[in-house]
Amino acid sequence: MTDLETPVARRGSAALRRAAPALLGYAAVRALGLLALAGWSAARDKSAYTLLTARWDALWYTRVAELGYGYEVRLPNGDVHSNLAFFPLLPWLERLLHAVTPLSYADAGFVVSLLASLAAAWGIFAIADHVYGQKGEGAKRGLGRVVGGDGRAGVCAVLLWAVLPVGIVQSMAYSESLFTALAAWSLYAVLTGRWLTAGSLALLAGLTRPVGLAVVAAVWAAGIASFVRARDRDLAPSVRYRSAAPDPGAHALSRAASSSGGAGIEGASAGRRALGMLLAPLGAAGYVLWVGHHTGKGPLGYLDVQAGWRNGFDGGYAFARFVAEKFTSFPSALAGLGLVVGVGLVVWLYVVCVRQRQPLPLLVYAGVVTALALCASSYFGSKPRLLLPAFPLLLPLALALARLRTAAAALVVGGVAAASAVYGAFWLNGSGPP
Repeated sequence: MTDLETPVARRGSAALRRAAPALLGYAAVRALGLLALAGWSAARDKSAYTLLTARWDALWYTRVAELGYGYEVRLPNGDVHSNLAFFPLLPWLERLLHAVTPLSYADAGFVVSLLASLAAAWGIFAIADHVYGQKGEGAKRGLGRVVGGDGRAGVCAVLLWAVLPVGIVQSMAYSESLFTALAAWSLYAVLTGRWLTAGSLALLAGLTRPVGLAVVAAVWAAGIASFVRARDRDLAPSVRYRSAAPDPGAHALSRAASSSGGAGIEGASAGRRALGMLLAPLGAAGYVLWVGHHTGKGPLGYLDVQAGWRNGFDGGYAFARFVAEKFTSFPSALAGLGLVVGVGLVVWLYVVCVRQRQPLPLLVYAGVVTALALCASSYFGSKPRLLLPAFPLLLPLALALARLRTAAAALVVGGVAAASAVYGAFWLNGSGPP
C-alpha cells in the first residue's frame, strides 16, 4: 500500500467500523425476513428462492441479461409488455457475473441485490450520521446532543429501512436495492462536496430505474444552490457574518446550499460542480434516447413503451379514483381507509423533514421519489415498493427512535421486524409485487 493510499484506506476502514452496528443489524433483520419467507413458502409447497429470483420483474431482468432487448409479450387485450421498460444496469451486472462466475442469471441477480442492499444500508447510515451525528448539521442545531455522537441516528435509520413492510423486496432480484445504494451514495457525495462522484453515481442511478430522475434533480438543486451561495458571497462578503438576514426569504437557496454539504461544497471548484451536474443526467437521458431511436418513435418512445404497461403520470388522478372506489362497499372501505392513512403518513413525514430542515438534496430527492410513486398511474399495489428508495422520509422517525433508551428501541425494532418478516412472507406467497 502506497503512502497515498494509506490515509484513504484508513478512512474507509474507520467508516466501516462506525457503520458496522448498522450493517449487522440490517443483516439480522433481513435474515429474519428470509427465514420467515422460507418457512411460509415450505408450508405452502413453494420455493422461497424462486419467489426471490424468478418471478415478476426478476424474470424480465434475467431475460434482458440473457436475450438482450427486443423481447415483448402481447396480451389478449392488446397491451404490449416490452422489456425496453426495464433499465439496463441490473441486467448488465447479471450478465457480467454470469460471464465470470458459474452463477445463472437469476443467481447473479440475487447476489447483486444482496450486495447492493448492504451498500444501500451503509449509504443510508452515512447520510444520517453525517446530517445528525456529532459533527453534522443536526448537531449544529442541537439535535446531535440529543441523539449523541455514537451513530445511533444512523443505526436507527438503517433498521427502519430494513423493517419496512415491503422490505423483503430488498432481498429480491429487483433493482430497488441497487438503485437505493447508488442514490444514497450519490447524495452522500453531494453532502460532502464530492461532485464528480455524485454525478457519476447519479448517472448510474439513471441507468437503473426511471426514478433516477430524483437523484439528478437532487444533484442539480444542490449545485444551483451552491452557485447562488457563491455568487452572493462574491457580491456581498459581509452577508456571511450577519447573524440574521433582513429578508427571511431573500437567500433561501443560499441557506439551502449551506446545509447541503457545508465546507465540502464550499471547497469544491466551480468546474467540478459543473462537471458533476453535467454527468448526472447522462444515464437516464442516454437510455431514454436510445429507446426512442430503437423504437423509431423519437425522444418520447420510452413513454410509449411504458404506456404498453399501462404506466404513466397523471398527477395521482387514477390512484385517487382507485382509493375512492374502495369506499363504495364494505369491507373494502377498510382498505380505502388504510390507503388514505398510508398516504397521509407519507405526506406528514415529508412535511416533518422540511420542518426539521433536512439538507436540500435530501428534500428534493425524497420529494421527487414520493411524487413519482404516488402520482403515477401504474399498478397500485406497487406503490409501497416504489416508495422504498425514499429513505430520507425515515430520518424523523430515526431521530425519535434514537432518543429512546437502547432496550426500548430494541424492543420496538424487534417487534416491527417480526411483523415485517411475517408480512413479507405472506405478501410474496400471496399476490406479491407486480
